[in-house]
Amino acid sequence: MKQTDYRQVQQRLSRLNAGALSGRQLGIEKESLRVTGEGRLALTPHPESLGSALTHPLITTDYSEALLELVTPPVHETWSALQCLVDLHQFVYEQIGDEMLWATSMPCLVSNDKDIPIAKYGSSNVGTMKTVYRRGLGYRYGRLMQAIAGVHFNFSLGERFWCELGAAEDWSGQDSSAVSAEYLGLLRNFRRFGWLALYLFGASPAMCSSFLGGRESSLEEFDGTLFGETATSLRMSDVGYKNKAQSSLRITINDLDEYIEGLTRATETPHPAYEEIGLIVDGRYRQLNTNILQIENEYYSLIRPKRVARSGEKPSHALIRGGIEYVEVRALDVNPFDPVGINQNELRFLETLLVFCVLHHSPPIDDDEQTQIDHNQLSVARNGRQIGLKLQHSDGSRLLTDWAMELCEEMRQVAALLDANDEHCPYTTALLQQIDAIRDPELTPSAQVLRGMREESESFYDFALRTSSSHRAYFSALADINEGRRNQLTIMVRESIRRQEEIETADTISFDEFLHRYFSQSV
Repeated sequence: MKQTDYRQVQQRLSRLNAGALSGRQLGIEKESLRVTGEGRLALTPHPESLGSALTHPLITTDYSEALLELVTPPVHETWSALQCLVDLHQFVYEQIGDEMLWATSMPCLVSNDKDIPIAKYGSSNVGTMKTVYRRGLGYRYGRLMQAIAGVHFNFSLGERFWCELGAAEDWSGQDSSAVSAEYLGLLRNFRRFGWLALYLFGASPAMCSSFLGGRESSLEEFDGTLFGETATSLRMSDVGYKNKAQSSLRITINDLDEYIEGLTRATETPHPAYEEIGLIVDGRYRQLNTNILQIENEYYSLIRPKRVARSGEKPSHALIRGGIEYVEVRALDVNPFDPVGINQNELRFLETLLVFCVLHHSPPIDDDEQTQIDHNQLSVARNGRQIGLKLQHSDGSRLLTDWAMELCEEMRQVAALLDANDEHCPYTTALLQQIDAIRDPELTPSAQVLRGMREESESFYDFALRTSSSHRAYFSALADINEGRRNQLTIMVRESIRRQEEIETADTISFDEFLHRYFSQSV
């Protein structure tokens, strides 16, 4: 894109008042593998003392019984989200005995794919559906790929922002269709510029060689470790999350109806390879169906539109009902240098980038541009710190560093708006820190991981084990959780178990009928 395209950002910023962004909200979902003190996958069930993974609002599991997911509620400040994460980590460590949370996105040593226990959610129909869905993921992609951990960042802009922007541009900030269109612009621009987050926050340049199970790769190897010398995020590369069946879907985000139609088509189109797996074998469901996607959540993307769904409601139906409510960024690795896996400057930079994306001109993405986007994301994931790396651009190829610096310079005014009435200018400070990392790739987390391994002459496994042990010691040394907060978390555990029992008792139909009703629901 040409530099003149940034004029829309400047024009829109000039129409907003100092407090326009005060109503925004953010939340974090942080995944971590539970492991033994020796760094082996924990084979113990999800601890009952943490409550029901089906119904607890803050502590649950993702793919595996051992893949813990900690969720913060929506808050207005980054420090509040991080404090919640600290409290949740402390509470978890009090309940898991000698186990600990693995500090990296890429998994610990796993001897066999089948050794990874699939998450269980009780005997209810909704709980069974969650487990069968995960069983299907294992058959389709392998369980080890599903054991990769990440950090998801949820973000929404408040009513005041939409009302001010809409009033200045002659549309209603109360119009859910208009707001959804603006969010779609944000999503498209994050697809275009999301490689910047991979470069700055990618923290998985290495992994245990056991992850590939003997399959060949172009990665370098030493002492049971596979690594990319200039890689930023193997998690987000072709050796991490990958799905050949999805690669041809081309689900667009140019229009909300088109996006929903694309998802619906993928969940209703049979896929020969998945038909070979079978649906019900020896009386047990292997997957929810044999379509390209079992359910909409199976679709992988750096970022996706969201609305809080009602009980039993499909995500797409929630979007049809009320439009886009927030966006979910899924591109973030667990940062091994922060005990909770993410830090305040990272969050502030992401907020700045997302606001920039919604203010920036965002034309539709055609097939040619999507091909460029896919190329750039893979290039940065595999070789983002390579000196002289060029990315594909509408004007031809561009140096990553030049393009990144241009984006960050244009984001300064956005950071200034986020800093309104704060003399410490934390958002500008966060932006400047990332500009330093663009100028010097050695400041990125991915470079620090490899440097840490070299300085200690250790493998990836040894690095991750040492770091995980350090984090466990960090939380053990912290002052006790606030008593009111502890009581709240204890009550949540008890209430979640009670709620699961109520759901199981309330079931009156078979699982077959439950699935039929779920997939047949109409708007």
